Amino acid sequence: MSKWLLVDGFNLAYRCFHALPELTRTDGFPTGALHGWVKSLWKLIDLEQPETTLVFFDLGESEERVALLADYKAQRQPMPDPLRQQIEPIKQLTRVMGLAGIEQAGVESDDLLAAEAVRLAQQGHEVVIVSSDKDFAQIVGERIKIMLPPPSANPKLGWRLLDAAGVQEKFGVPPAQIAHYLALVGDTSDNIPGLDGVGPKTASKWLAEHGGTVEGVIAAAATLKPDRFREAVATHADRLRLNLRLTTLNLGLPPVKPEWRTPQAEELFRLLDGYEMRGTAAEARRRYAGHVAPAAPPPPSAQQGELF
Repeated sequence: MSKWLLVDGFNLAYRCFHALPELTRTDGFPTGALHGWVKSLWKLIDLEQPETTLVFFDLGESEERVALLADYKAQRQPMPDPLRQQIEPIKQLTRVMGLAGIEQAGVESDDLLAAEAVRLAQQGHEVVIVSSDKDFAQIVGERIKIMLPPPSANPKLGWRLLDAAGVQEKFGVPPAQIAHYLALVGDTSDNIPGLDGVGPKTASKWLAEHGGTVEGVIAAAATLKPDRFREAVATHADRLRLNLRLTTLNLGLPPVKPEWRTPQAEELFRLLDGYEMRGTAAEARRRYAGHVAPAAPPPPSAQQGELF
């Protein structure tokens, strides 16, 4: 079986944007995220040597989750304009690098990625998910791992691979309990409110003592420790159940159907030169030396998982 690299596109794009200085072309067009994007993908591919790489992007929020919670992700600030300007170029570069892209309106890319990761693992493939999103910790297992980016506070740590033991160490619960853990503590990045005052230590302790589920914690509300949370858990039981629906990844989506590509070296060189990314362009010429670019692929047909 083969190794697949599944990339959380916006997560990586934001990281590249914030990790690098504000680089620009001579006309002022921002290019910092573009530099980081191409070099990060090369670094990851060099590290993991995957047979296949898929890049997932969002086309709006999850209709299902917004229907459950109108304020889902509503607290998020608009994408910074310099990054917004670089998103389409990022997708262009991804295409000509020969990597397949997936995006679908109304479905969160996290769900598309997670469902595909689990499906591939069940088929016997090895999967590495590139993301700092803690939601993916719930599907980590023998064949699925997460590649975490270097932390902003200590970039020298480099990229780190998170397995099931790493999830337990990081969160205090195993992967199967991550969605329940997030339902209790909340997830500020998605605007999901947890129980006031319940932090990681309390949540992990409750799950360890009460079956590893939100329902187990609710059933034990009358005997929970510390005592001050007993009434809150009983009163907000339905909200905790709603939280669990929001924090649980949807693994029932149909398979994605990527448009398989090969690198279009000449077009890649042209784009990099056009964005005045001289060092990156020079490395690209070394990496793709001798490659004969194929004709442009035909437009994708309508199918599950639209292609960018």
